[in-house]
Amino acid sequence: MRFLTGAAPAHDLTYSDVFLTPSRSAVTSRLDVDLTTSDGTGTTIPIVVANMTAVAGRRMAETVARRGALTVLPQDIPIDVVAEVVGWVKRRHLVHDTAITLGPTDTVGDAINLLPKRSHGALVVVDPDGRPLGVVTEADCQRVDRFTQLRHVMSTEPQTVPAEADPRTGFDLLAHGRRRMAPAVDVEGRLVGVLTRQAALRATLYRPAVDDKGRLRVAAAIGINGDVAAKASALLEAGVDTLVVDTAHGHQERMINALRAVRALDPPVPVAAGNVVTAEGVHDLITAGADIVKVGVGPGAMCTTRMMTGVGRPQFSAVLDCARAATRAGGRIWADGGVRHPRDIALALAAGAANVMIGSWFAGTYESPGDLYTDADGRRYKESFGMASSRAVSARTAEDSPFDRARKAVFEEGISSARMYLDPDRPGVEDLLDEIVAGVRSACTYAGAADLRQFQERAVVGVQTPAGYTEGRPLPTSW
Repeated sequence: MRFLTGAAPAHDLTYSDVFLTPSRSAVTSRLDVDLTTSDGTGTTIPIVVANMTAVAGRRMAETVARRGALTVLPQDIPIDVVAEVVGWVKRRHLVHDTAITLGPTDTVGDAINLLPKRSHGALVVVDPDGRPLGVVTEADCQRVDRFTQLRHVMSTEPQTVPAEADPRTGFDLLAHGRRRMAPAVDVEGRLVGVLTRQAALRATLYRPAVDDKGRLRVAAAIGINGDVAAKASALLEAGVDTLVVDTAHGHQERMINALRAVRALDPPVPVAAGNVVTAEGVHDLITAGADIVKVGVGPGAMCTTRMMTGVGRPQFSAVLDCARAATRAGGRIWADGGVRHPRDIALALAAGAANVMIGSWFAGTYESPGDLYTDADGRRYKESFGMASSRAVSARTAEDSPFDRARKAVFEEGISSARMYLDPDRPGVEDLLDEIVAGVRSACTYAGAADLRQFQERAVVGVQTPAGYTEGRPLPTSW
């Protein structure tokens, strides 16, 4: 990457302060761009879901891995639960979404509670042998008593798709039957999953992030306190594909010691650590054993660190500086936080990030772990919170005494409750991935880059005023 004017400005920059300029290009289509990353994580699109309790769970991990991204399970989750989730994700189908299932005598109330858990918007009613009897949607549950049994509201004899059918065949079957979705069944008629028209299309546009056994990938985080080696060993035994050693201030002695303890295990997977914002921090963490360094202090939507402490760094400059330091040290970086539009992700990649971490942006989707609420205006939302907030600290210190928990909760850095509204046009995380990947692929074509390595070599970045940034924003109404 180089700056349009030749020299880097003397002050640090955020994503909003910069823009990409077009270059002569021989790349004819965004579909010709390869977004496979090179940091050893196996991601085929450069997206990592941040290890936030309100964002990263089993549904999120399954869904994004099917499209080529990676989810980091939070460190607050007990190790035995993480192990169960890792095993569950790795048993998921590479094409079909996991179905929500109930029996014919379950109620509409049960269905209403479960339907928002998946963006395909349907529930499959199955018999005791797991064979589909019918399909229930939100529309079927409207103006119906909540105690009504599903056998009275389901659409009977649903169209099914053979589980072994390729995505194009599955799409054609759904289109011919004028169906948006259908249960996928094996040769004995038992439910395997759910296929939608959109999922069939996506299966031809994305490549899943899979391990050497062809199973979906998933990562997990640990902190720097306690028996770090034992926790890391347990996660490796559970089969995590990337291990993340995580703390808000990554450039400290305790992190260095934790990394050395993890590296002593000779882990067979990449080790990520952070967070830092300086070249010195990157160098020290890679020297201590990190393969990947997480970059970002304070840019996240739920983070109040900069306002509370004055500590942090504008994210574009942090990524640029740290990526260059990582290259010199033989490692890679993840840009963690501060992205609010696809352009921000393209800029982070241009600055040298191997992957970009997303947190709160994905909190407002069907796949995030939180419950779905509706405000007074009928808008749907989920709650999000920062991982240094009192809410997260309380969860992380549940085994402490009430006195110690109260002491630690006094000093919080982060928002404990924020409403993340679902976009009516893009309510699922896959909808957001489509938007992000389209933007990043197009950015690569403008730079004349066929892959991310070329993008980082060819990208030309300029600096703009706030008025320049405003000029680039679309207007939802006329002026």
